[in-house]
Amino acid sequence: MNTFGHTAESSTPVSRRSALQIAAVAAAAGTLQSEPVAAQLARAEADPQFKVRNGRIRQSIMGWTFNPMPTPELAKHCKEIGLVAMEGVGREHYPLIRELGLDISLVGSHGFAKGPFNKANHAAVTKALREGIDVAVKFGCPKVITFTGMREAGITDEEGAANCVAAWKEVIGYAEEKKITLCLEHLNSRDNTHPMKGHPGYFGDHVDFCVELIKRVGSPNFKLLFDIYHVAIMDGDVIRRLRQHKEVIGHIHTAGVPGRAELDDTQEVNYPAVMRALLEIGYAGHVAQEFIPTWPDKVLALRHAAKVCDV
Repeated sequence: MNTFGHTAESSTPVSRRSALQIAAVAAAAGTLQSEPVAAQLARAEADPQFKVRNGRIRQSIMGWTFNPMPTPELAKHCKEIGLVAMEGVGREHYPLIRELGLDISLVGSHGFAKGPFNKANHAAVTKALREGIDVAVKFGCPKVITFTGMREAGITDEEGAANCVAAWKEVIGYAEEKKITLCLEHLNSRDNTHPMKGHPGYFGDHVDFCVELIKRVGSPNFKLLFDIYHVAIMDGDVIRRLRQHKEVIGHIHTAGVPGRAELDDTQEVNYPAVMRALLEIGYAGHVAQEFIPTWPDKVLALRHAAKVCDV
Protein backbone atom coordinates (compact mmCIF):
# COMPACT_ATOMS: atom_id res chain seq x y z
CA MET A 1 0.00 0.00 0.00
CA ASN A 2 1.42 3.39 -0.97
CA THR A 3 1.22 6.70 0.84
CA PHE A 4 -2.29 7.45 -0.49
CA GLY A 5 -3.78 4.17 0.68
CA HIS A 6 -3.84 2.47 -2.76
CA THR A 7 -2.16 -0.78 -3.72
CA ALA A 8 0.32 -0.72 -6.55
CA GLU A 9 -2.20 -2.63 -8.68
CA SER A 10 -4.99 -0.05 -8.14
CA SER A 11 -2.77 3.00 -8.54
CA THR A 12 -1.80 2.25 -12.13
CA PRO A 13 -5.21 2.73 -13.77
CA VAL A 14 -5.93 5.78 -11.60
CA SER A 15 -2.69 7.40 -12.70
CA ARG A 16 -3.43 6.63 -16.35
CA ARG A 17 -6.90 8.12 -16.05
CA SER A 18 -5.51 11.25 -14.40
CA ALA A 19 -2.90 11.60 -17.09
CA LEU A 20 -5.55 11.41 -19.80
CA GLN A 21 -7.65 14.03 -18.03
CA ILE A 22 -4.67 16.35 -17.67
CA ALA A 23 -3.84 15.90 -21.35
CA ALA A 24 -7.41 16.71 -22.36
CA VAL A 25 -7.42 19.89 -20.27
CA ALA A 26 -4.08 20.92 -21.70
CA ALA A 27 -5.29 20.31 -25.24
CA ALA A 28 -8.39 22.41 -24.62
CA ALA A 29 -6.32 25.20 -23.12
CA GLY A 30 -4.02 25.09 -26.12
CA THR A 31 -6.99 25.40 -28.45
CA LEU A 32 -8.31 28.42 -26.58
CA GLN A 33 -4.92 30.08 -26.54
CA SER A 34 -4.55 29.64 -30.29
CA GLU A 35 -7.75 31.60 -31.02
CA PRO A 36 -7.10 35.24 -31.92
CA VAL A 37 -8.24 37.81 -29.39
CA ALA A 38 -10.55 40.01 -31.46
CA ALA A 39 -12.46 42.07 -28.91
CA GLN A 40 -12.12 45.83 -29.42
CA LEU A 41 -8.77 45.65 -31.17
CA ALA A 42 -6.80 48.90 -31.27
CA ARG A 43 -5.88 50.56 -34.55
CA ALA A 44 -2.25 49.64 -33.92
CA GLU A 45 -3.28 45.97 -34.01
CA ALA A 46 -5.09 46.22 -37.34
CA ASP A 47 -3.84 43.65 -39.85
CA PRO A 48 -3.32 45.19 -43.33
CA GLN A 49 -3.34 41.69 -44.84
CA PHE A 50 -6.44 40.34 -43.11
CA LYS A 51 -9.00 38.43 -45.12
CA VAL A 52 -12.12 36.74 -43.75
CA ARG A 53 -11.21 33.21 -42.68
CA ASN A 54 -14.13 31.74 -40.77
CA GLY A 55 -16.99 33.23 -42.75
CA ARG A 56 -19.62 32.05 -40.26
CA ILE A 57 -20.84 35.66 -40.13
CA ARG A 58 -21.94 36.70 -43.61
CA GLN A 59 -20.51 40.20 -43.69
CA SER A 60 -21.79 43.01 -45.87
CA ILE A 61 -21.26 46.77 -45.94
CA MET A 62 -23.52 49.82 -45.98
CA GLY A 63 -21.64 51.60 -48.72
CA TRP A 64 -22.81 55.16 -48.02
CA THR A 65 -20.53 55.30 -44.98
CA PHE A 66 -17.44 55.14 -47.19
CA ASN A 67 -18.35 58.16 -49.32
CA PRO A 68 -16.68 59.70 -51.26
CA MET A 69 -14.93 56.44 -52.17
CA PRO A 70 -16.41 55.34 -55.52
CA THR A 71 -18.69 52.33 -55.16
CA PRO A 72 -16.83 50.22 -57.78
CA GLU A 73 -13.58 50.72 -55.84
CA LEU A 74 -15.26 49.84 -52.53
CA ALA A 75 -16.83 46.75 -54.11
CA LYS A 76 -13.44 45.45 -55.19
CA HIS A 77 -12.04 45.97 -51.69
CA CYS A 78 -15.03 44.12 -50.21
CA LYS A 79 -14.46 41.19 -52.53
CA GLU A 80 -10.74 41.07 -51.76
CA ILE A 81 -11.28 41.22 -47.98
CA GLY A 82 -13.88 38.47 -48.08
CA LEU A 83 -17.17 40.27 -47.50
CA VAL A 84 -20.01 38.57 -49.33
CA ALA A 85 -22.44 41.44 -50.01
CA MET A 86 -23.09 45.17 -50.27
CA GLU A 87 -26.04 47.48 -49.60
CA GLY A 88 -26.68 51.19 -49.17
CA VAL A 89 -25.31 52.07 -52.62
CA GLY A 90 -26.95 53.32 -55.81
CA ARG A 91 -28.93 50.73 -57.74
CA GLU A 92 -26.94 51.57 -60.86
CA HIS A 93 -24.04 49.72 -59.23
CA TYR A 94 -25.98 46.49 -58.58
CA PRO A 95 -24.98 44.80 -61.88
CA LEU A 96 -21.26 45.38 -61.21
CA ILE A 97 -21.59 44.17 -57.64
CA ARG A 98 -23.29 40.97 -58.82
CA GLU A 99 -20.65 40.49 -61.54
CA LEU A 100 -17.98 40.54 -58.82
CA GLY A 101 -19.77 37.66 -57.13
CA LEU A 102 -21.15 39.76 -54.28
CA ASP A 103 -24.79 39.72 -53.18
CA ILE A 104 -27.06 42.69 -52.65
CA SER A 105 -27.99 42.20 -49.01
CA LEU A 106 -30.66 44.91 -48.63
CA VAL A 107 -32.55 47.12 -51.09
CA GLY A 108 -33.56 50.67 -50.16
CA SER A 109 -37.04 52.14 -50.43
CA HIS A 110 -38.47 55.33 -48.86
CA GLY A 111 -36.42 57.51 -46.52
CA PHE A 112 -36.44 57.43 -42.73
CA ALA A 113 -37.91 60.93 -42.29
CA LYS A 114 -41.14 60.78 -44.31
CA GLY A 115 -42.50 57.41 -43.31
CA PRO A 116 -45.93 55.88 -42.76
CA PHE A 117 -46.36 57.60 -39.37
CA ASN A 118 -48.29 60.23 -41.34
CA LYS A 119 -51.08 59.00 -43.64
CA ALA A 120 -50.15 61.74 -46.10
CA ASN A 121 -46.99 59.76 -46.88
CA HIS A 122 -48.71 56.41 -47.49
CA ALA A 123 -48.96 56.58 -51.27
CA ALA A 124 -45.27 57.45 -51.64
CA VAL A 125 -44.19 54.88 -49.04
CA THR A 126 -46.14 51.95 -50.49
CA LYS A 127 -45.03 52.87 -54.03
CA ALA A 128 -41.39 52.94 -52.93
CA LEU A 129 -41.74 49.62 -51.11
CA ARG A 130 -43.30 47.91 -54.14
CA GLU A 131 -40.55 49.26 -56.37
CA GLY A 132 -37.95 48.08 -53.87
CA ILE A 133 -39.50 44.61 -53.85
CA ASP A 134 -39.31 44.44 -57.65
CA VAL A 135 -35.64 45.49 -57.61
CA ALA A 136 -34.90 42.92 -54.90
CA VAL A 137 -36.44 40.17 -57.00
CA LYS A 138 -34.46 41.26 -60.07
CA PHE A 139 -31.12 41.13 -58.28
CA GLY A 140 -31.76 38.14 -56.04
CA CYS A 141 -31.86 40.14 -52.82
CA PRO A 142 -34.09 38.77 -50.03
CA LYS A 143 -34.84 42.02 -48.16
CA VAL A 144 -36.12 45.58 -48.51
CA ILE A 145 -35.78 48.23 -45.81
CA THR A 146 -38.58 50.31 -44.30
CA PHE A 147 -38.87 52.93 -41.55
CA THR A 148 -41.56 54.45 -39.34
CA GLY A 149 -40.75 58.07 -40.17
CA MET A 150 -40.58 61.01 -37.79
CA ARG A 151 -43.16 62.01 -35.21
CA GLU A 152 -45.30 64.95 -36.35
CA ALA A 153 -47.34 67.50 -34.45
CA GLY A 154 -51.02 66.68 -34.24
CA ILE A 155 -50.55 62.90 -34.57
CA THR A 156 -50.55 60.87 -31.36
CA ASP A 157 -48.23 57.90 -30.96
CA GLU A 158 -51.15 55.46 -31.13
CA GLU A 159 -52.47 57.10 -34.30
CA GLY A 160 -48.99 57.02 -35.76
CA ALA A 161 -48.57 53.35 -34.87
CA ALA A 162 -51.91 52.51 -36.48
CA ASN A 163 -50.93 54.49 -39.57
CA CYS A 164 -47.63 52.59 -39.86
CA VAL A 165 -49.27 49.19 -39.52
CA ALA A 166 -51.97 50.11 -42.07
CA ALA A 167 -49.41 51.17 -44.67
CA TRP A 168 -47.28 48.07 -44.21
CA LYS A 169 -50.33 45.82 -44.44
CA GLU A 170 -51.10 47.41 -47.82
CA VAL A 171 -47.88 46.06 -49.27
CA ILE A 172 -47.01 42.99 -47.20
CA GLY A 173 -49.11 40.70 -49.38
CA TYR A 174 -47.02 41.72 -52.39
CA ALA A 175 -43.84 41.03 -50.42
CA GLU A 176 -45.13 37.58 -49.46
CA GLU A 177 -46.05 36.85 -53.08
CA LYS A 178 -42.55 37.80 -54.25
CA LYS A 179 -40.88 36.04 -51.30
CA ILE A 180 -39.24 39.24 -50.09
CA THR A 181 -38.90 40.29 -46.43
CA LEU A 182 -39.51 43.88 -45.38
CA CYS A 183 -37.17 44.91 -42.56
CA LEU A 184 -38.17 47.71 -40.19
CA GLU A 185 -35.13 49.59 -38.93
CA HIS A 186 -34.99 50.87 -35.38
CA LEU A 187 -33.01 54.15 -35.10
CA ASN A 188 -31.76 56.07 -32.08
CA SER A 189 -33.26 59.48 -31.33
CA ARG A 190 -30.64 60.31 -28.68
CA ASP A 191 -27.53 61.37 -30.63
CA ASN A 192 -27.96 64.87 -32.08
CA THR A 193 -24.31 65.46 -33.00
CA HIS A 194 -24.54 64.42 -36.66
CA PRO A 195 -27.46 63.88 -39.08
CA MET A 196 -26.48 60.23 -39.63
CA LYS A 197 -25.39 59.31 -36.11
CA GLY A 198 -28.80 59.84 -34.55
CA HIS A 199 -32.29 60.87 -35.57
CA PRO A 200 -34.09 63.02 -32.97
CA GLY A 201 -37.83 62.72 -33.46
CA TYR A 202 -37.77 59.29 -35.09
CA PHE A 203 -40.88 57.35 -34.09
CA GLY A 204 -39.45 53.83 -33.97
CA ASP A 205 -36.67 54.70 -31.54
CA HIS A 206 -37.10 51.82 -29.08
CA VAL A 207 -36.43 48.33 -30.32
CA ASP A 208 -39.08 46.60 -28.21
CA PHE A 209 -41.69 49.00 -29.62
CA CYS A 210 -40.58 48.21 -33.18
CA VAL A 211 -41.10 44.54 -32.36
CA GLU A 212 -44.63 45.36 -31.21
CA LEU A 213 -45.33 47.02 -34.57
CA ILE A 214 -43.94 43.99 -36.39
CA LYS A 215 -46.22 41.69 -34.44
CA ARG A 216 -49.20 43.89 -35.30
CA VAL A 217 -48.45 43.46 -39.00
CA GLY A 218 -48.41 39.73 -38.34
CA SER A 219 -46.46 38.40 -41.32
CA PRO A 220 -43.37 36.16 -41.51
CA ASN A 221 -42.19 38.52 -44.25
CA PHE A 222 -42.08 41.55 -41.95
CA LYS A 223 -39.09 41.57 -39.63
CA LEU A 224 -36.73 43.74 -37.61
CA LEU A 225 -33.54 45.38 -38.79
CA PHE A 226 -31.59 45.10 -35.54
CA ASP A 227 -28.96 47.85 -35.73
CA ILE A 228 -26.56 47.07 -32.89
CA TYR A 229 -25.31 50.66 -32.77
CA HIS A 230 -28.79 52.15 -32.40
CA VAL A 231 -29.98 49.48 -29.96
CA ALA A 232 -26.93 49.97 -27.75
CA ILE A 233 -27.55 53.72 -27.57
CA MET A 234 -31.29 53.60 -26.92
CA ASP A 235 -31.91 50.39 -25.01
CA GLY A 236 -28.70 48.46 -24.30
CA ASP A 237 -28.68 44.84 -23.15
CA VAL A 238 -27.86 43.92 -26.74
CA ILE A 239 -27.21 40.20 -26.43
CA ARG A 240 -30.26 39.49 -24.31
CA ARG A 241 -32.40 41.47 -26.77
CA LEU A 242 -30.99 39.43 -29.66
CA ARG A 243 -32.06 36.28 -27.85
CA GLN A 244 -35.43 37.75 -26.89
CA HIS A 245 -36.33 38.87 -30.41
CA LYS A 246 -34.58 36.18 -32.44
CA GLU A 247 -37.80 35.09 -34.16
CA VAL A 248 -38.34 38.50 -35.77
CA ILE A 249 -34.76 39.58 -36.56
CA GLY A 250 -34.27 39.84 -40.31
CA HIS A 251 -31.10 41.90 -40.71
CA ILE A 252 -28.16 43.28 -38.69
CA HIS A 253 -26.11 46.50 -38.83
CA THR A 254 -22.97 47.38 -36.87
CA ALA A 255 -21.00 50.48 -35.83
CA GLY A 256 -18.84 51.54 -32.92
CA VAL A 257 -20.58 53.03 -29.88
CA PRO A 258 -20.38 55.94 -29.23
CA GLY A 259 -19.62 57.92 -32.37
CA ARG A 260 -20.55 55.43 -35.12
CA ALA A 261 -16.86 55.00 -35.90
CA GLU A 262 -14.60 51.95 -36.21
CA LEU A 263 -15.06 48.74 -34.23
CA ASP A 264 -11.89 49.42 -32.21
CA ASP A 265 -10.83 49.99 -28.60
CA THR A 266 -12.39 53.47 -28.47
CA GLN A 267 -15.92 52.02 -28.42
CA GLU A 268 -17.83 49.99 -25.86
CA VAL A 269 -19.58 47.12 -27.67
CA ASN A 270 -17.90 43.72 -27.45
CA TYR A 271 -18.60 42.80 -31.05
CA PRO A 272 -17.09 39.29 -31.02
CA ALA A 273 -19.43 38.36 -28.16
CA VAL A 274 -22.38 39.83 -30.06
CA MET A 275 -21.43 37.92 -33.22
CA ARG A 276 -21.20 34.67 -31.24
CA ALA A 277 -24.65 35.40 -29.84
CA LEU A 278 -25.96 35.73 -33.40
CA LEU A 279 -24.56 32.30 -34.22
CA GLU A 280 -26.03 30.92 -31.02
CA ILE A 281 -29.56 32.05 -31.92
CA GLY A 282 -29.22 30.61 -35.42
CA TYR A 283 -29.11 33.90 -37.32
CA ALA A 284 -27.99 33.17 -40.88
CA GLY A 285 -28.59 36.52 -42.58
CA HIS A 286 -26.15 39.28 -43.42
CA VAL A 287 -24.33 41.52 -40.96
CA ALA A 288 -23.62 44.88 -42.61
CA GLN A 289 -20.79 47.10 -41.42
CA GLU A 290 -22.23 50.61 -41.10
CA PHE A 291 -19.51 52.50 -39.25
CA ILE A 292 -18.28 55.86 -40.56
CA PRO A 293 -14.48 55.56 -40.93
CA THR A 294 -12.30 58.08 -39.14
CA TRP A 295 -8.94 56.41 -39.83
CA PRO A 296 -6.87 57.83 -42.70
CA ASP A 297 -6.80 54.34 -44.27
CA LYS A 298 -10.47 53.45 -44.75
CA VAL A 299 -9.70 50.06 -46.24
CA LEU A 300 -7.63 49.13 -43.19
CA ALA A 301 -10.60 50.16 -41.04
CA LEU A 302 -12.83 47.80 -43.02
CA ARG A 303 -10.34 44.94 -42.71
CA HIS A 304 -10.22 45.60 -38.98
CA ALA A 305 -14.00 45.48 -38.62
CA ALA A 306 -14.16 42.32 -40.71
CA LYS A 307 -11.62 40.69 -38.42
CA VAL A 308 -13.46 41.71 -35.24
CA CYS A 309 -16.66 40.14 -36.56
CA ASP A 310 -15.12 37.03 -38.12
CA VAL A 311 -15.72 34.77 -35.11
